[in-house]
Amino acid sequence: MKFAGNKEGLVHMASPIDRPVNLDLTTLNFPITAIASILHRVSGVVLFLGSPVLLALLALSLDGEAGFSDALALFEHGLFIFVVWGILAALSYHFVAGIKHLFMDMGYGETLESGQLFAKISLVLAVTLMILAGVWIW
Repeated sequence: MKFAGNKEGLVHMASPIDRPVNLDLTTLNFPITAIASILHRVSGVVLFLGSPVLLALLALSLDGEAGFSDALALFEHGLFIFVVWGILAALSYHFVAGIKHLFMDMGYGETLESGQLFAKISLVLAVTLMILAGVWIW
């Protein structure tokens, strides 16, 4: 290890041996709780970015009979259906993960084992809701 001096004393300076040579992100193994947390944040971003799409669709559908017909016509395009399904999928996951966090705030699921169980349950429930949303839209 190398040390350098300053007014406060000796400070550890990182040498090339201390640093990772190659940080390959594909080799990292995240626990299920970390994956659930990251997906909760990602779904929040998707909801934030997808809200204007849903609001524009709502505004179009409330613009009268012609606007409602135009809104229905948008659902004939596969890409639009996929975007709306993606927003609903993000809403499903964010909702389920939010309920999981409410339970954790009440003191349930705070141990390692129960946290992993809650993460698995929330993933299964969210995937089920995503499939149901896809069946409903298509």
